Amino acid sequence: MRSLILAALSILLLVQCQKATSAPAGFKALRDLDYVGAGDKRQMLDLYLPEAKSEKPLPLIVYIHGGGWQAGSKDDATVLLGLIQGSPPYAGASLNYRLTSQAQWPAQIHDCKAAIRWLRGHAREYNLDPERISVFGISAGGHLVSMLGVTGGVKELEGELGRHLDQSSRVSCVLDFCGPSDFLTFGGKGSVIDPEDPNGPLARLIGGPLKDRREEARKASPVTYLTPDDAPFLIIHGDKDNIVPYAQATEFDTALKAAQIPSILLTGTDGGHVFLSERLLERMQAFNARHLRGKDVQIPVGAVPSK
Repeated sequence: MRSLILAALSILLLVQCQKATSAPAGFKALRDLDYVGAGDKRQMLDLYLPEAKSEKPLPLIVYIHGGGWQAGSKDDATVLLGLIQGSPPYAGASLNYRLTSQAQWPAQIHDCKAAIRWLRGHAREYNLDPERISVFGISAGGHLVSMLGVTGGVKELEGELGRHLDQSSRVSCVLDFCGPSDFLTFGGKGSVIDPEDPNGPLARLIGGPLKDRREEARKASPVTYLTPDDAPFLIIHGDKDNIVPYAQATEFDTALKAAQIPSILLTGTDGGHVFLSERLLERMQAFNARHLRGKDVQIPVGAVPSK
């Protein structure tokens, strides 16, 4: 099964999916669940649940897609499906959020937090454990899951979307795959993205070139919000990433540890912006097992093969 997942991912990480990822054997998929209630496709999620009945509520792994905040879809959930399979299995969710063609920051994190609150609000209905939620994201999704991990209770980023404002948007742990962490230090470190390009992905997110929107960039950066009660992090980044500089990962890992937040940095040897290997998948699974199931498992730090 793992070899099939890796083979499929090598294609799906390069090409945006045109149809929803099929649920794996033993799972059912509930599509287009509206977590805001406004009927907007960009504010819906898919839920993947084991078909076998569980006597205990299931830990949940939530996936947030990448695409520079201007593309991508919840339909590309291949890696998520690799992570939720196991014995016992996890529940999984893959969510859409509003893209920058539709809304400017902080709309994206407002959507993600509304989705987490919705999942908590429906935990009993779907037999989910509201106290064990892992979030995993790639690239722009890595940025958004990092924001979820460090902004629990930050009022201005909670938004007022959905019918579950009484629920918390906090998460148990974060798997940040090549996500930006500090937009103020992003430029000049080998990225093909120019933060001063008025038509670039960052400018579209924060409303203009970095030089004109530094305060907005600071408020959109996960590193701004670190406190010791934040969720533990697994940071995954290729050392040859030419889209999100590798320095974003090393600086973030250092800042998390300085704030007394548990952080593990896995460096993809000769890895580009997105990569996956069997050993990396194993470490991701071990990280979730530690923080969602309380397993005493070792997670080797440092270099990990990118193929």
